[in-house]
Amino acid sequence: MSLDTVVEDIREEARARVEEIEADAEERAEAIVADAEAEAAEIREAAEREVEREIERKRDQRIASANLEAKQERLEARREVLSSVREELENRIETLPDEDREQLVRVLLDAADEEFDEDATLEVYTRAADTDLLETVLEDYDRFELAGDIDCLGGVVVESDQSRVRVNNTFDSLLEDVWEDNLKAVSARIFEEK
Repeated sequence: MSLDTVVEDIREEARARVEEIEADAEERAEAIVADAEAEAAEIREAAEREVEREIERKRDQRIASANLEAKQERLEARREVLSSVREELENRIETLPDEDREQLVRVLLDAADEEFDEDATLEVYTRAADTDLLETVLEDYDRFELAGDIDCLGGVVVESDQSRVRVNNTFDSLLEDVWEDNLKAVSARIFEEK
């Protein structure tokens, strides 16, 4: 074998080895690129899922916020309507005809009378506009006397200096009791709830 042949064989082996190394390196590079691309795809998908979750969360928050705001507006509108109804009731009570007022005052005095001892002298208060009416009614009651006026829609407050009992039979207090006891039914009727 000549030196040229040996050199040529070494070159051939070296070329084959280089080709083998290059092929192996290219294969590894392709694998690294493929892994990197797969990892990048996973990261991108995870980021997209996170963005979608964030978008969904914010959308849900906005919907919940809008629903709450709408509910609060509905409640405020209902409060305003109920307040208007209550004001209308108060106006009607305040402008009751005298014969109806007199009849109611008598019923309220009789109810108050039952709360006191039989020998007690009772002081009666009413609204200023009903003073004359009450003086007329009290002519039929022995132990009651007009004591003054109070700020109310009508009715009476009865008390005795001989006891700590004070009976508030004003139209205001009666309206408050009836209103509280029937507010749910009134609301349901006004707003046609079932």
